Amino acid sequence: MMIEVLFVLIVTAMATSLLGVFLVLRGMAMVTDAISHTILLGIVLAFFITNDIRSPWLIVGASLIGLATVYIIELVSKTELVKQDAAIGFVFTALFAIAIILVSKYAGNVHLDLDVVLMGEVIFAPFNRIDILGFSIPNALWQLSIILLINIAFVTLFYKELKVTSFDPKFAYIAGFSVAFMHYALMTLVSVTAVAAFDAVGSILVINFFVAPALTAYLLVRRLEAMIVLTLGFAVLNSVAGYCISFYFDLSVAGTTAFVALGTFMVVFLFNSKGLISSRLQKMQQKKAFSRAMILMLLNEQSNQSLAQKDILTHFNLSTRQFKRHIDRLMRNGYIEKESGTYKLTENGEEFTRSIRLKYELPA
Repeated sequence: MMIEVLFVLIVTAMATSLLGVFLVLRGMAMVTDAISHTILLGIVLAFFITNDIRSPWLIVGASLIGLATVYIIELVSKTELVKQDAAIGFVFTALFAIAIILVSKYAGNVHLDLDVVLMGEVIFAPFNRIDILGFSIPNALWQLSIILLINIAFVTLFYKELKVTSFDPKFAYIAGFSVAFMHYALMTLVSVTAVAAFDAVGSILVINFFVAPALTAYLLVRRLEAMIVLTLGFAVLNSVAGYCISFYFDLSVAGTTAFVALGTFMVVFLFNSKGLISSRLQKMQQKKAFSRAMILMLLNEQSNQSLAQKDILTHFNLSTRQFKRHIDRLMRNGYIEKESGTYKLTENGEEFTRSIRLKYELPA
């Protein structure tokens, strides 16, 4: 049964993150956050009509409310009276508040309780099962697997359209692509996927499953194909790591997986080739290399005369520690040598300074 929990988690992460790639590229992460909350209203209204928490009409109701959320946000923001972020905040909180009121007032004794709605609990997924071809599998795994296949088919069939409308919607419109159709088709699938993921991760954490793997991949690659593959890889990695950590420390599976996704993102954000820490380290190395080059240029200007330590220290305003670090590095590289307490260029040092002058077109 525990391995089924892992499978549900992995399929959930893959189904959501695949669409998350295009949400990130379109700058629609917060719209997804709005949808993930407001679809609760569609679930509640459909539940009141069907009185069946497992009815497929819940997905239909959630999808319609998800599309209505997108439409209302665009309608409000197009008036130019408020900005899009303000429209998102107003619309989704209003619709979500209505859903919370209805759940707390009329659905407190059924599965639609606030804790499950907000937090989700994938560990309960194996208790609700369905028979498929003689095999008993979790209903959530069955539903999410179908949705994953639908999402894969959608991305495969409309890959070119999704790529063009995501990167350059104006060109896509001029070229004859149906920008509106692709937009609302994507939002429909986002709504359907979000409601299917409700039991597993809840309305709060689902935005992490949509966006975090895609954002992590976006920091590493720029080609769409590579970004999709890497996103799915991060989704699986986060799920497996979150599953193992949560069971070892007895934590929420979905919450731990979301936290692992945050950790994965932060590692990439800080240490990739253009990351925060990597950039700082690169700038420090460039500064050191510049200082060493300037020392060599100073020695080269002395017409093969050597300089004492105090001359170099005074000229560049270096500390003794900085001087020793630079000189040791230059001597290890064979650019300078020390004779009778003074320093002068070697043949390699003279050749290196000539290459610097040529590279930056400095006067000889």
